[in-house]
Parts: sequence; structure tokens; C-alpha cells
Amino acid sequence: MTKVQYFTACTLDGFIADEHNSLDWLFEVPHDGDGDEGDWDEFISGVGALVMGATTYEWMVDRYDMVANPQQWREFYGDRPGWVFTHRDLPRLPGIDIHLVSGEVRPVYDEIVAAVPDRNIWVLGGGDLVGQLDDAGLLDEIWLGLTPVTLGAGAPLLPRRITSSRMRVRQARQAGQRVRVVLDVERGQGPGGPG
Repeated sequence: MTKVQYFTACTLDGFIADEHNSLDWLFEVPHDGDGDEGDWDEFISGVGALVMGATTYEWMVDRYDMVANPQQWREFYGDRPGWVFTHRDLPRLPGIDIHLVSGEVRPVYDEIVAAVPDRNIWVLGGGDLVGQLDDAGLLDEIWLGLTPVTLGAGAPLLPRRITSSRMRVRQARQAGQRVRVVLDVERGQGPGGPG
């Protein structure tokens, strides 16, 4: 079964981006040699496609100049295709399989599963998109890299109410200056959810 996995870094006060939609805060904490490689290898080996919102995509494309350097996508994500939810025209990356989509998440989920069957879907961000996937009964896991940074404002991790009646901690461990937390999410009652 295809799992929808939200894998992201998060500040101690629950934000994934600052008030300017930047992730620069994330690079204040070293990520090399912190013992997190096993988690990453386990996670990425099951991923067949990426999903993200327009703000996440734009930040990534701008930060790494991916229009001029599309090989950067491949360095990060291999040949995995990406689906970007947007209501505006965004730049395409030459030679990269990027789908610009809008509307309800369920039909896009069905499209991804048909294109990359038996592989997981990685939701990079943003939190509202993850909330929409949960609303549709499609969210299965949350992988957090809890980072010792506070921002005071910004884009919240997940602006929805999901209580412990549907969420269980599977793993929590220190990895350098971060804490990796993996949570299983029981699919909700949205279209396609249990019940």
C-alpha cells in the first residue's frame, strides 16, 4: 500500500518556515555525521514521488537556482517526479518530471499512485497541504526532525487538529542536535479514510 509521509524539519515552537517563508533557520544546526543517515536511507528508499506546495517549491527553486541547475533536483531526489500544488504559474525545471496541479488532493493522489504504484509519497511541505491530505483521509506518517531553534512566528508544522486518538509515536531518538520523531497516523474519516 502507498503511504503518504510528511517528512520535514520543525522548530521547537512548531514552525517549518519563518514569517518570510524561509528555511534558512534549518542550516544553523549541522546535519552531517549526526547519526541520522540510517533514518534517511530507510525513508528515501521507499519514496517514489514528491508532493509540495507552491511556496516550498519556489523557495527550493530560488535557493538552489534549480531552473539553471536542474541537476540539483537529481542530487537531492534522484529521478523521482514531483507534484506541486499551486494556483499560479511556476517555473519548470528542464528535464525534471514536475507536475503543476491544483484543486482537491484526492484526484492528484490517485494520479500519483497510478504513475508510481507501490511506492510512498513524500510530502515536503507545507503544513496546510498536509492538512488537506489528512482531511481527505490520506495521511499515514509524520517524520519530524525537531531542531533546537525557535522562531516565534512563521508557517506552522500542521495547522490542523489531529489528536492522539489517531496518532501514535513509533520512534523518538536523538540525532546530533536534533530529535527524530516518527509518528503513525491512522487515516481519518475523509473520503478514502477508514469507516
